[in-house]
Amino acid sequence: MKPTSLVRRNLLKTLVAAPVLGRISPAQQTAAPHTARRPARPRMMLNVRDYGATGDGTTRDTVALQQAIDRCGVLGGGEVLFPAGNYLTGAIQLRSHVLLRLDKDATLTGTPDFADYPVAQVRWEGKWIQGHSALIYANDATDTGIVGPGRIVGNNALGGRPKPDSPLRHPALIEPINCANLRFEDFSSSYHLMWSLHPTCCKNITIKNLTIRSTGGNGDGIDIDSCQHVRIDGCDIATGDDCISLKSGRGEEGYRQLNTTEDVTITNCTFADSIFACIGIGSETSGGIRNVRIDNCRFTGAKTFAFYIKSRPGRGAFIEDIVATNLDVKGTVGGFLRLNILNSGIQDADPVPGREGIPTIRNFRFMNIHVDDVPVLVDGTSIHPDKPLQGFTLSDVTGTCRRGISLANVKNAVLRGIRVTGYEGPLVSIAGVTGTGLEAAAHIDPPKTPDPVPEPATPYKLH
Repeated sequence: MKPTSLVRRNLLKTLVAAPVLGRISPAQQTAAPHTARRPARPRMMLNVRDYGATGDGTTRDTVALQQAIDRCGVLGGGEVLFPAGNYLTGAIQLRSHVLLRLDKDATLTGTPDFADYPVAQVRWEGKWIQGHSALIYANDATDTGIVGPGRIVGNNALGGRPKPDSPLRHPALIEPINCANLRFEDFSSSYHLMWSLHPTCCKNITIKNLTIRSTGGNGDGIDIDSCQHVRIDGCDIATGDDCISLKSGRGEEGYRQLNTTEDVTITNCTFADSIFACIGIGSETSGGIRNVRIDNCRFTGAKTFAFYIKSRPGRGAFIEDIVATNLDVKGTVGGFLRLNILNSGIQDADPVPGREGIPTIRNFRFMNIHVDDVPVLVDGTSIHPDKPLQGFTLSDVTGTCRRGISLANVKNAVLRGIRVTGYEGPLVSIAGVTGTGLEAAAHIDPPKTPDPVPEPATPYKLH
C-alpha cells in the first residue's frame, strides 16, 4: 500500500469516529450525565421576620419587606411569607417568580406619607402621567402575585385625585404594569378614594376570591386597563365608584398604542356600588375593548346602573362582543343597563377626529336576567347614528321594573322573553332600531348628536 493511501485511510477513520459538533454521543451521556442537565430552579419560602420585619404596626418595615422579596427573586423565586402581624410599609415592589403569601392574621398597612411611594409613569384615566407608585407594585415582572388569606389596607389619607396644584396621581393599592402570569387570590383589601387593584398592560391574570372594600369615597375595586386574558372569579366587591372597570386608554395616545383590553371573564361575583356602577366598560376605550364574558353574578346595589357601557366621539376604536348571562340585579338607583356612546367621560386634549373617532360598537348580549324593582330596565338611546350598535340581544328577563327598554340607533336587535311587570308606559321605545321583538314598540325622538370632533391644525404624534 502506498504511504499516501495509508495516511488517507487513517484520516477518514479519525473523521468518522469524531463526534459531530454540538451532538453528545450515548457514551458521553453515560460517562458524564451531570454535564448535560441544568439544576432545577429552587422554590423556597422566605419569612419576612428573618429579614428584620417587626409586624408591630408602628415600625416601618419597608426595607425589610423589600429585602425579603428581592432575596427570593435573585435566588430563583418562591414565596415570601408574612406571618401574623401588622406590617406598616411604604411602597414595595414585586419581583418575577416571587409570590407574597399573607397569613390569615397578617395585615399590610400603608404609611400615610407620599414620600414613601416613588414617582413614576402611571396610568390615570387612560393617560400616562407622573404619579406615585402603588403600595404594592410591579414593573415588567412575570409569575408573581399575592395570595391570602391576610389583609392589605391602604392609608386613606393618600386617596384622592390629581389637581392643578398637586398634579401627581395618588397611589393605587396594588398595581402591576407590563407584567404577565399574575395571581391575586384569597385576601381582603380596604382603601378608598383611589383604585384597589389596577393591572395595566398585563397578560394572563387570575383574580380569585378577593374581598374588596373601597366605600366612603370615590374609589374603584378592580380596574382592568389595557390587559388581555383576565379571569375574575368569586370576588365580593363593595365600592364607592365602579366595582369593576374595563378600560384601554384615552384619545390619540391610547388610539395610537391600541393596547386592547380583551378576553375578560367575570364569574360568581357579588357587587355593590355607592357612587357609580357595578360593572363599567369605558369611558376610556381608545385602545378597544372586546370579548368580555360575565356570568352568574349578583348585583345588590348601584348608585346608577348595574351595567354601564360608556364612551364618546374622540375615543375611536371599538367595544365589541360583550356577553352577560345569569344575573340577579336589585338595589339600583338608575337601573339595569345604560349605553352611552355620545358624551361620557372627559374629552381628551388630543381626541381622535372625525368619523374615525366615533367608537364602533357591536354584539352586546344580555341573557337570563332577573331584576328586582329596577327604575329602568335598559337606557340605550345615547348611540351615534353614524355608527349604530350592530347587534343587541336582550332575552329571558324576569322580575319588576318601573320603566322598560329605550333604544336608539341599533341594528339587528333581538328582544325576546321579556317577562317583567310593574312598569309604566310602553315596555319598548325605539328610534332608528331594526330587528325582532319590536312589533309593539313606541317611537321616540332620536338623540341629539354632538358636533363632530375637528381635525387638529397639526397632526398628532406620540410625545
